[in-house]
Amino acid sequence: MLASHHRLTSTAAGDLHSHRRRPPIFFTKPRRFSLISSSLSDKQNGAASTSETAILRTHNARSAAVLLRHLSSHEDRNPDEENLGTNLALAEEDKERVLEVSLQIRRTPQFPGSVYINSSSPASVLRGNDTNSGEIDEEMLIKALEIRRKVTADIFKEAMRKVKFGITYTDNMASELSEFLDYVIIKAVSMKKFPEFSQSSYNHRARAFIDESQVVPLIRWLKHNSLSYRQIGKLICASNGDLGSIRRVVEWLKSIHVKGRFIGVALTRAGRNLLGQHLEDFDEIVEYLEENGVRRDWMGYVVSRCPEILAFSMEELRARAQFYFRMGMSKNDFGTMLFDSPKVLGYLSMEEMNEKVAYLKEFGLDDEDIGRLLAFKPQLMSCSIEDRWKPLVRYFYYLGISKDGMRRILTLKPMVFCVDLDSIVVPKVQFLRDIGVEEGAIGNMLSRFPSMLTYSLYKKIRPVVIFLLTKAGISQKDVGKVIALAPELLGCSIANKLDHNVKYFLSLGITVRQLGEMVSDFPMLLRYNADVLRPKYRYLRRTMIRPLQEVIEFPRFFSYSLEERIMPRHKIMVENRVNFKLRYMLASTDDEFNERVEEAVERRRSFESR
Repeated sequence: MLASHHRLTSTAAGDLHSHRRRPPIFFTKPRRFSLISSSLSDKQNGAASTSETAILRTHNARSAAVLLRHLSSHEDRNPDEENLGTNLALAEEDKERVLEVSLQIRRTPQFPGSVYINSSSPASVLRGNDTNSGEIDEEMLIKALEIRRKVTADIFKEAMRKVKFGITYTDNMASELSEFLDYVIIKAVSMKKFPEFSQSSYNHRARAFIDESQVVPLIRWLKHNSLSYRQIGKLICASNGDLGSIRRVVEWLKSIHVKGRFIGVALTRAGRNLLGQHLEDFDEIVEYLEENGVRRDWMGYVVSRCPEILAFSMEELRARAQFYFRMGMSKNDFGTMLFDSPKVLGYLSMEEMNEKVAYLKEFGLDDEDIGRLLAFKPQLMSCSIEDRWKPLVRYFYYLGISKDGMRRILTLKPMVFCVDLDSIVVPKVQFLRDIGVEEGAIGNMLSRFPSMLTYSLYKKIRPVVIFLLTKAGISQKDVGKVIALAPELLGCSIANKLDHNVKYFLSLGITVRQLGEMVSDFPMLLRYNADVLRPKYRYLRRTMIRPLQEVIEFPRFFSYSLEERIMPRHKIMVENRVNFKLRYMLASTDDEFNERVEEAVERRRSFESR
């Protein structure tokens, strides 16, 4: 039994070996060939049998269609044949497959029972299926070109994998280099005229050109300089075959301190191809900027944020710089402005720049004011007039802010004209209404303290209001009045300013309720530094010998200067032996105070005489 099993295994292995050694042809079974021959003869006699066609092996149907079409190309076609359209479609598919197999780098692996087209079939099949051999099939040429592109991409990927690039990065890189791969196809075809490549295959020529161009080492070098595969693809395709220009420009950018991750941005966003320009033109631009206030160590930052500068001619660059110099801007201010916002020089067109300056002049600003304004906040030039400025101005008019108020806002906090109206300004104005600020006071409040519009509503403004309600003792009906009278409180730090002042007043013996009344009467009380408050209170209690109640009734006492107002007037009162409350002592002019002292002295003398 074991011997018989051994013989069966040996026989099967021998059959498999002999089957593998057979040459791969279209039809390998005798029964299959006889069936096709009989079917063909029946077809020629006009008596095709649908039952015989139905029992054909389906995986050889394409090969059968090709052979039938080839043998019957010069015979009369049967008008009643129902499968003619199917056979034609199969023939077209076989054309594509033959063409693809002929251009593949590696042949499809063979295995027992496999059926495929051999290397000798393309020309015969294409000739046999082409009814008009003298005409060019444009569709087939397009398909052939696509196949050639796939083959070239595979050759490129193979070169990438040889130097240990990853599969994903290789596929992504090949997808970005479609134009360069077309250039490789053209060069590989043109290399056939050289004697050393006259007898070589296309694959060999394409591989030789890719190796000669050194594109793979260039990709590795650019990747090492922090360029993404998309940026590398754009650069290589924009180089027009001159890959050495990429290295030259990249090295020049590194010489002016452009960081690696911004090199690709500078090259791909410059507005035009920088690879075709001379490095001397770049040096001239850098020298001009250095002469006008841009420091050398700032140059990389400026070029990284606005690479369009490198695409300008010297005439255009000088015209843009003179636009700012005509507004009275100095060279130092010009250099600082470019460092703060490099886009003001190269991002906008001259028409847009003139239009924005003309719009700012409508608020009563002259050229010098605008020059100082842009030197302080150059981001204004990046804002849109229609989308940002005009809606904000209409909303300010609705709140009652006059043109003078808007000029004040532009002068004090020009950043307000750069913020978004719907998401930043409107919610803060609505919050002011909710806490009780009167409608007519909002406009005056914003023009007095425009910085409030740049604060965070949930991280800055709301916490301050909650602190005033809970820790400072301000009632809910008075908090709106306090904020309207002293909006500067919203800019104070809770931990470093407000909390320290509240603790100081409570340490004097003032209750929370009394402190709330004091702040409601004089909201600026919480903005003073405790180091300024202590000497005044010490002088009040130790020298003037006044009770704490007078400070609670007149909290504005802490707003007056100790050396220039409190001490001189107290000295006058002591010399004339008169005494006034703090309100009448301090809240008057010098003339009114002297008149009040004379009246008090006269009353005292009259009383003493009686």
